[in-house]
Amino acid sequence: MTSAPTDAPPPDAPPTRRRRWRRIAGHPLTHLVAALLVLALLQSFAVKVFQVPSASMEHTLSPGDRILVDRISFATGDPHPGDVVVFDRPASWRDGPAPERAPWRTAVGWFGDVFGFGPSNGDALVKRVIGEPGSTVACCDAGGRVTVDGTALTEDYIAADPPFEPGALDCDTEPRSMRCFGPVTLGADEYLLLGDNRADSADSVSPCRTVSATPDDAESTLASACARTVPRDALIGPVFFRLWPLDRIGAP
Repeated sequence: MTSAPTDAPPPDAPPTRRRRWRRIAGHPLTHLVAALLVLALLQSFAVKVFQVPSASMEHTLSPGDRILVDRISFATGDPHPGDVVVFDRPASWRDGPAPERAPWRTAVGWFGDVFGFGPSNGDALVKRVIGEPGSTVACCDAGGRVTVDGTALTEDYIAADPPFEPGALDCDTEPRSMRCFGPVTLGADEYLLLGDNRADSADSVSPCRTVSATPDDAESTLASACARTVPRDALIGPVFFRLWPLDRIGAP
């Protein structure tokens, strides 16, 4: 006696649900979504892409350079003098209120912030750490160099500096050299950051460079009163790699 035919699949055939999930997992759109999710997680917690906004860090970094910033380092340790870091612009560094953006621009900026492509809603800057909490930073010594706790720095990364000529244009002449500032003593949560292109850098001491010295000026007017520091919680991380342009790819 023969059995009636059946529509059931042979025992070794994969179930329909499993076949469906395999098709979904193998679809290029699924791969794209997964890649974007991984990229978003990396950008949020490990490594973030930024674009250099100005010429203040030339020749170390140039406008338009795409750089990678290590977000983990400052979560587990502190910045060190000499580090090139990205930080959120403090309110004291702004000339006015933050600019308002149209809804479409905010949406585009959100995508850029999450995935690292396109414009950003953030307001980040990149400079070099010169002074850390507790240190005293000033300029200049007799040779026109920046000092930290009285020790002159050797800064071969500087692209351009305001003019300084001992006896003719220094920190005791009138007018005094725009290179001069300080001394600035940093608090427990403060960092002093300068650009490598000192002659064209809006940094911690740029407001001090326009102060004119006279014998009657109080030292505090020329020092901490004009300097603007960066709090620890505004520092995002150190720059460790340049992605773009291709002819300058590598560690800055």
